[in-house]
Amino acid sequence: MNKLIFASIALLVTLSSYAQPPAGNAEKGDFYGAKVKAKGAVPLVEVVSQLESVSSLPETKITAKITEVCPNKGCWLKLELPDGKQATVKMKDYGFFVPLAAKGKTVVIEGQASIKTVSVNELRHFAEDAKKSKAEIDAITQPKKEVNILAKGIVVVS
Repeated sequence: MNKLIFASIALLVTLSSYAQPPAGNAEKGDFYGAKVKAKGAVPLVEVVSQLESVSSLPETKITAKITEVCPNKGCWLKLELPDGKQATVKMKDYGFFVPLAAKGKTVVIEGQASIKTVSVNELRHFAEDAKKSKAEIDAITQPKKEVNILAKGIVVVS
């Protein structure tokens, strides 16, 4: 009987902590992953411009505004680009997550930037994570080229 109670409690704790972004208000100075200093960061639009001549930038600091945070775990972000497109940020080694409150905040991200062709399956996965409708998910039929950032660390700057 004790084993059954213990197993039930363990299951409840696991399920309650599974697939939730971290709590927090994402205030100025809060960091996620490796500690990042804002000094030396360049606007995302400059990084995109640099990526027109090289396939990737191995170590860079980028400043940008977050437009979307994965509502399931906070495991990816979308960043605003001036042309209405978005860049995608994933966390290195799935090692940290960002709270939903980071949406709308300006951050500095340290990591690797590249242009990547995102598969239909991955685009649909992002759409499912973002809780898009089945019609919106089914409408994704072509891969898409986009700016991709693999973040080592993120700091909120405003």
